[in-house]
Amino acid sequence: MGFAVKALGFAAGGRIPREFTCEAGDTSPALRWADAPPGTQGFALILDDPDAPGGTWTHWLIWNIPARATGLPNNVARAAEFSDGSRQGRNDFQRIGYGGPCPPPGKPHRYFFHLYALNCKLNLKAGAGRAELDRALKGHVIQQAEWMGRYQR
Repeated sequence: MGFAVKALGFAAGGRIPREFTCEAGDTSPALRWADAPPGTQGFALILDDPDAPGGTWTHWLIWNIPARATGLPNNVARAAEFSDGSRQGRNDFQRIGYGGPCPPPGKPHRYFFHLYALNCKLNLKAGAGRAELDRALKGHVIQQAEWMGRYQR
């Protein structure tokens, strides 16, 4: 099957449960991945909404997840750095860590969990934004996996 990521608690393309949104707990879902490619030195994850009215909205940035990791737990703390070396960035809500789906009323929005297997640890300070992470990823992505859920208010 190859490198793959999945969110626990909702099917691919399915409705994201309310507990993971701004309307309830605003907690991150547990994620699991498997079959990281050879040479993986760590992972980065970006959660975004390409259907946001003003263009793609970034909900979560986390990088330098250790190569030995096979997932993230439910409700990752909103800390800038963790003891395992992982770092979180500033989302488009201008907060560190996860910010759940929070679309305006209307059509469903798609939320993509992009997981990147990297050939190195990124030299990027905690609290960095999306543009900085995108630049840091250039030339270091071995392979990418993706999981998508939908949410509508």
